[in-house]
Parts: sequence; C-alpha cells; structure tokens
Amino acid sequence: MSRILVLNSGSSSVKYRLYDGDDVLDKGTVERIGEPGGGPADHESAVREIIGRLDLTGLTGVGHRVVHGGRKFSAPVRIDDAVVAAIEDLVPLAPLHNPANLAGIRVAREALPDVPQVAVFDTAFHHTLPEAAATYAIDKAIAERYGVRRYGFHGTSHAYVSRRVADLLDHPYDQLNTITLHLGNGASACAVQGGRSVATSMGMSPLEGLVMGTRSGDLDPTVIFHLRREGGMVVDDIDDLLNHRSGLLGLTGVNDMREVLARRDAGDPDATLAFDVYCRRITGYVGAYYALLGRVDAIAFTAGVGEHAAPVRAASLAGLERLGVAVDPARNDGHGDRLVSPDDAEVAVLVVGTDEEREIARETREVLGV
Repeated sequence: MSRILVLNSGSSSVKYRLYDGDDVLDKGTVERIGEPGGGPADHESAVREIIGRLDLTGLTGVGHRVVHGGRKFSAPVRIDDAVVAAIEDLVPLAPLHNPANLAGIRVAREALPDVPQVAVFDTAFHHTLPEAAATYAIDKAIAERYGVRRYGFHGTSHAYVSRRVADLLDHPYDQLNTITLHLGNGASACAVQGGRSVATSMGMSPLEGLVMGTRSGDLDPTVIFHLRREGGMVVDDIDDLLNHRSGLLGLTGVNDMREVLARRDAGDPDATLAFDVYCRRITGYVGAYYALLGRVDAIAFTAGVGEHAAPVRAASLAGLERLGVAVDPARNDGHGDRLVSPDDAEVAVLVVGTDEEREIARETREVLGV
C-alpha cells in the first residue's frame, strides 16, 4: 500500500492528512499562522511541527496543494528545483497563496529529502476551458504580456466532487454533465462536461464570480476607478476592500453564513439582503452554465455553506423548475452525501462533502505510479 502525506497550505493555515492507501492514519489542521497570540509564527514552522509529530515510517510520497499553476502546469507534477522556480515565478498571480505553498514545499523537501514530492495545482483542472471561456476581451498583446486570462480555482474540489457525483449516480464520469457549487468562505461554480471543466466562475484570481465570505465576486471594473478617483483610495486599499472587507462581511459585518441566516431569521434587513444577493448570484451562474452545457444531469453543492446551509440550496435553485431542477424540502434538511431532489426530477441535485486532501493524494499516487 502507498503511504502519502498531503499538505494543504492556505494563507493562514495548513491542513494535513496521512494516508495508507485510502485509509486516513492521521489528520489535523494548524490554524492562525502568523496571527498575534495564535499559532506558529509562519508556514515553515507549521510544516516542521506537522512533520515532527507524525510517524512517517514507510512514507511513499508527499502531495502539496499549490494554488496557482498559471499556463505552465496543466497537471500535477513531480517537484524538482525547476518546478519550485516556476512556482516562484507565479507568485505575482497568487501573492497570498503561492508563497505559503512554497514554504511547505521547501520544509518538506529539506526534512524528507529521499521522499518524492508532487505539486497538485488548483488551476490544473481548468486547463480544459475553451479559449472562449478563458479569454478576457482586452488588448491581446497586453493580456499575453501580463498573463491576463481566466485560470479558475478550487480545481481539486470540483474534480473530486464531480467524480463523486458520477459514483453516487452510478453514471459513467465521461458521459456526465454536472454543475458543481463549491460554497465556503471562498466560493466558485464550475460546469463539468464529461469530466472536463468547460466554465468556472473564478477568473485570473479567486476574487471573481460568486459572492463570498469576504470577497465581492463579480464587480463592474469602474467601481475600482471610481474609488481611486473620487475616494482617493490607493490600489492596495482597494485590493484589501474587495478581498477582505466585502462579500457577506461587507454587507452584514460578519462573514459566517450561519450568523447571516440567524440574523435573517430574526428579521435583520441587512442579512436578508445579503442572503438574497448571495443566492441570486448562484442562480444566475447555474442558469448560465445550464445554457452552456445544453444538458445538465446533476447539480452538486459542496464545502461549508454548500453542505450545511439548506436555505441557501433551496433559494439558489428556486424558480428553475422549468429546467427540471427542484429541491425536496425533507431531503434538503438531511445530513451527509445524498440526493436532495425529488425522485422524478429531471436533474439530480446532490449534497457532496468535498475532500480536497483525498483528491491530492489520488493525483500524487498517479504521478508517482504507486
């Protein structure tokens, strides 16, 4: 059996899983990295702590999540010095995430020099996007010079969930059309046609698309110019506003959907509006992706909000009955991976728990041939 360590580094946390085949031997999360009074001082310290606490006897390989692979990496790849240098070159495209991913890679390579290591990229699953989906309508030369295009993110989650849907429906993956909705603090939609991503809501960065916990999602670019010209805001302040002080947080003061739902139920008008904005955006993407796919076999909700917020699922798909989309209220209030649409619905609606670490382990084994 292969024994794989997965390191999933975020901007302020590191999740880890130790697999023996499909079995999880150990798991955990180091959080609040670099925060005053929080966890380890930096990602290097966090990964050293993780490696030091685990029994890594017989380790076959290490799989690392890397957020941005640009146009260079269309699949997971075994890590060497050239791969590390290429990931460093991509830091300008993911300044909040690639440095954290690189920190984990550096420490793991130093601590485990004889163990092969693999980089699994969030963007790789979306390399199948048609050029018409990946191209922004700006000056072609400028776009090529600065790498301006749609890359897409949450690829490991969309890959895992769409494959899991095929298993749950007992349907061949390469014949299934699915819309996957990854709704967490970060959120994205993806149209998966026969196992290939053909449209996704996040773009050059994870800021575009759906409303998120602290990110605005889709926005008229003129807002940025207006804030600069009329508000006197500098670029870094606008960046901080749109990434860290917008979304649910900007509309309600909290970024947790559970709190938003509680306030909405209590009659808070700000929470009610935020919920409506959030769900309306999802509805629009579902309708657009239905049109792009032509035929939809399944819609899957995943991640923290997608898996646990029944009102979001119901409201996001309300009014789509003529498209064969419906949610059964009793099933919607259940738990675990399950069908939440009526038995006679034309489109299966499911809740599927995402497992990015398991997907990273699977792709790592494939690269290493173990």
